[in-house]
Amino acid sequence: MSTMQHERNCMVAQSGGPTVAINASLAGVISGVTKSGQYDTVYGSINGILGILHDNIMNLSELVKKQPDALSTLTHTPAMYLGSCRFKLPDFLDDDSAYIYIFQQFEALNIKAFFYIGGNDSMDTVLKLSNYAKKIGSDIRIIGIPKTIDNDLMETDHTPGFGSAAKYIASSILEIAHDTFIYAVKSVTIVEIMGRDAGWLTAASALARNEYSTAPHLIYLPEVAFDKDAFLRDVKELLETTNNVIVAISEGIHDADGNYISASESSTDTFGHSQLSGAGKCLEYMIKENIHVKVRSVEVNVLQRCASHLSSKTDLDESFLLGEKAVACAEEGLTASMVTLKRTSNTPYQVSYGHARIESIANEAKSVPTEWISEAGNDIREPLLDYLRPLIQGEVPVTYKNGLPMYMNVSHLSNSKPLN
Repeated sequence: MSTMQHERNCMVAQSGGPTVAINASLAGVISGVTKSGQYDTVYGSINGILGILHDNIMNLSELVKKQPDALSTLTHTPAMYLGSCRFKLPDFLDDDSAYIYIFQQFEALNIKAFFYIGGNDSMDTVLKLSNYAKKIGSDIRIIGIPKTIDNDLMETDHTPGFGSAAKYIASSILEIAHDTFIYAVKSVTIVEIMGRDAGWLTAASALARNEYSTAPHLIYLPEVAFDKDAFLRDVKELLETTNNVIVAISEGIHDADGNYISASESSTDTFGHSQLSGAGKCLEYMIKENIHVKVRSVEVNVLQRCASHLSSKTDLDESFLLGEKAVACAEEGLTASMVTLKRTSNTPYQVSYGHARIESIANEAKSVPTEWISEAGNDIREPLLDYLRPLIQGEVPVTYKNGLPMYMNVSHLSNSKPLN
């Protein structure tokens, strides 16, 4: 790799779990660099930080020049155009070999700013790279751009990707309710929603309620200990007055001792997080054994984070502007920071764009406030609905080809070699 020594370039990468809005932030970065008076070219690292370590880099500025509609298409494309990884950088005090190589790559490409789009674990990478840059006296600006459907990053009102996932969850719960209404038999439907430690996305299921449907009838978040006996009692009481009970649960619900209510909890990822599955199935078995009514569990799984056809316009617009904001922060000389959203008004809904130091964000998690959860721990309160409603507003036009949504070509990901 080589470049003219007088150029000032940027690099961007994506990491962690995907959302339907993370590519909007990527498009925002490319747009910001295109408009920039300080930066010439923006490079993309394939598969997060691993792309730098494996010399797998693409020129995003050239891509935009060749495809005039690339930014628009990219903004509406699900998942991660640059691919992802879940790679945990070691402490450079223990092993700095990866850091040495990364910064050598930066130097070779004249990288003056590095943008990392991701969630909690990605901000850990931003913190470590920032600390190493400070140690060696590097002037490279390192900026985090938030994304996560979990909505659990500190210092920002909400995270890009969450609003679209919330819109999908609420829509799906409403559709499930319609599906259950058709049978005049007693039934229980349990919907398992992503969220290991924070219940924001599960809470969004309450947005499905309307003038004719109160589903979900019960909501259980990881912020409150799950009580099996109370759960069974709640369901039995509801079945006395309604045929169809719909329950929304977070995958990370746990008992008072901190044990996850899941059918499988045998492995952890590289960041030490339990790999959860089966909480919904576990509750399904509880109902079968104790109440003996028709019951099914639905694990929404990856659908909630890749349904671009049902994305929130508010979410995509904010995500794009945060990408541009990150470039502006780098131009101002900021580093070791993450760009943020601050809600300045709820009615009408308005936000401002800012930044916060990465030290107060990395390895921290924002939970649903307990005062926004019902005293019984099986529902949410109105202030949480007021917080959620603006985030799902606005519909995004979808471009179709041969009857299917048209997205960016990501064959550069499927054809790449596995990274071991």
